[in-house]
Parts: sequence; structure tokens; C-alpha cells
Amino acid sequence: MPIEPLLVVELAALGLATGFLAGLLGIGGGMIMVPFISTMLAAREVAPGLAVKMAIATSMATIIFTSMSSVRAHHKKGAVRWDIVKRLAPGIVLGALVASLGVFALLKGAALYFVFAGFVAFSAVQMFLDKKPAASRQLPGTAGQLAAGGVIGFLSGLVGAGGGFVSVPFMTWCNVAIHNAVATSAALGFPIALSNVAGYIVAGQGLLGLPPYSFGYLWLPALVVIASCSVLMAPVGAKAAHALPVKKLKRAFAGVLFVLALYMLNKGIGALAA
Repeated sequence: MPIEPLLVVELAALGLATGFLAGLLGIGGGMIMVPFISTMLAAREVAPGLAVKMAIATSMATIIFTSMSSVRAHHKKGAVRWDIVKRLAPGIVLGALVASLGVFALLKGAALYFVFAGFVAFSAVQMFLDKKPAASRQLPGTAGQLAAGGVIGFLSGLVGAGGGFVSVPFMTWCNVAIHNAVATSAALGFPIALSNVAGYIVAGQGLLGLPPYSFGYLWLPALVVIASCSVLMAPVGAKAAHALPVKKLKRAFAGVLFVLALYMLNKGIGALAA
């Protein structure tokens, strides 16, 4: 079955937009991709519950490529805090595997939508108001960062996001400069995505009702087109991030978080009504 040209165009536009946002804000773009990919799958007669899960898994897979492109640009500017990456990454891998291999397949959705919307909205308010953390507050020790990484990886695995919606507020709360937090979040997107995608592939084996060109929960046409386009725009977004003043960057990030919170709230209401 050939891929429709219009679908390719739609996926390319989505990839360009999410790639730019990945570089600009240190997010994987997953929560922007998910509603669009799930709509495309639903139009191809994929069951709604399966369509959402495939959209989450596919968007996470694209983050592998977006993250590599984005972090390369940030690293050239010396903005990535690799010391933080090394401490958070082990917990991220563990949390992501727990989410993608087990919990992801079991959750129905409504409760998760509301919890996620509330958490993201709180993070957005904190970021938008630009509240200053206590001057003495620092990142926790190795054990604390391991635990924080576990939470970031777990939440990312459930919603198909690159983790920036958790890691950037966490790092700025601990007095990491916003540009460093965004760059470091981009670097963390790689272990988050790699671990989760492995889980999605294993958990999705043998499922009924999958569309053509599927690999577990992954929808390969979307993965190939979006990833190809997103890597082109991620460096552009990263360049824009370093050109913006701190306050504007924080407010831009808060704006994205508000949109994500409203989207998840709407999905939760829809799930309850169904």
C-alpha cells in the first residue's frame, strides 16, 4: 500500500515545527506531535485507544533524532551541563523502561490526563512568573538526581514527551541557568527516547489492528518523515534560543506548557465522557 503524498506533506510540516521547538525550548515536541499523529491514524480506521498509544510511541521515536540534532547545536555553544546529564541519565533509563514496558500498556488514560495537566500547568505558572529560587538552593546529590531522573523518564514514557516539561523547571528551580537547562534537557531527550522506544517495540508485539508499516507501537511512515524534517529545524531553534533574553525564553516555554496542559485537560474530559 503506497503512502499518500498529502500524508507526507502533513508529516513534513509537523516535523519542521516540532524540530524548531525542540531546539528552542529543549523539548522533544512529543506533546505537539501526539494529537496530530493520533488524528491521522484515526482517519485510517485505527481504534482510538490504539491510535493514541501509537502516536505517543512514534513521537517518542522521533525524539531520538531531534535530540541528537538539537544537542549538537547547543554543545557547540558550550551550554550543555554534561555533569547533570551523567547523574540524571541512569534514573531516566530505569523510569522510562518501567513506564513503556508495563504501565503504558495498562493505563486507560482519563486519570493520567488530569494529573499530567495539573502538573504541567503548575510548572507553567512557576516559569511564567519567573519566581527566583532560593540563592542557596543547588541540585541534589547523586542519589537525588538519580531519583529525579527516574521521575522524568517515567512521566515522559507515559505521555510521549522528551522530558523538557519536567527537567527544565526542575533544573531552573535548582539555580541552573535557563539556557543551560534548555540545552541539558535536549541532551537528556536521547536516553529518554531510546529507553522508551525499546519498551514500546517489545510491548507492541503481536497487537491486532495495527496499520500497515507498523513495528510494535511505532508507525514507521510518521517516524521517517517527521524525523527527517525535525533534524533540519532543531539547530535553527537552538540558535534562536541563545539569541533570546532569559525572561522571554522562560515565558515562551511557559506558553508551550500552558497549551500542553489545556490539551491534556480536554482529552481527559473527553475520556470521561466516552
